[in-house]
Amino acid sequence: MMNEPEEKKEVKKGNKRRKKAPEVKKSINRWKVAFIVLVALIIGSVAFVFVRVTQVREPNYKPVPELVEKDGTPVIAIQSKKKQINALIDFYLSDFQKGSDITYKFYLENEAMLNGTFKVLGHPIQFYLYFDPYVMDNGNVQLKAKSLSIGTLGLPMKEILKFVQRDYKLPNWVEVNPDDSTILLRLDQFRMQNGLFIRAEKINLVDDDIRMNIYLPKDSDNKKEETN
Repeated sequence: MMNEPEEKKEVKKGNKRRKKAPEVKKSINRWKVAFIVLVALIIGSVAFVFVRVTQVREPNYKPVPELVEKDGTPVIAIQSKKKQINALIDFYLSDFQKGSDITYKFYLENEAMLNGTFKVLGHPIQFYLYFDPYVMDNGNVQLKAKSLSIGTLGLPMKEILKFVQRDYKLPNWVEVNPDDSTILLRLDQFRMQNGLFIRAEKINLVDDDIRMNIYLPKDSDNKKEETN
């Protein structure tokens, strides 16, 4: 049999062993908490990015201009190339975007391309949105979005078009339609300062063949007839 002092020693040893167990649990809990916090931060960051891109701060409602009368006479038929059209677009957008905090570029290669940026957590993210252009029966041009390059962010084209519609300064004859992933160039809403207007006839970017007609407004035709 074990004498009394020896029994007390055994009891003390048992108590010491029991005291160590909570320290292991505590250590495991800290790792669990740290892991949960890390996962929460990742999920929170992703959610913030998505909400920041998709939220509607102030609807960008633009007044729809009156339709331009298309009963004029075509006076100039233009056959151009992408290089010349890109120079015109660049000149127009540079002047149009003066004083704007957010700028973008639009140019033609084998596809039409919109290049811009938006900010995520204070850092600018660059995107390239590619379109196929189609000439419509009324001489307007529809740009159908076909692909998107935006680094590693997996955002759909619809959300980028919502951002463009909401935050970019666009001419009032440009309509962005995120739901069907298109941008409509309403040439029937666009007039030059002297009243001339444009009608697209053909756009073939692969063969570098772009054709359009310039029209005199209907009023000019009537004045000519009265003069004669």
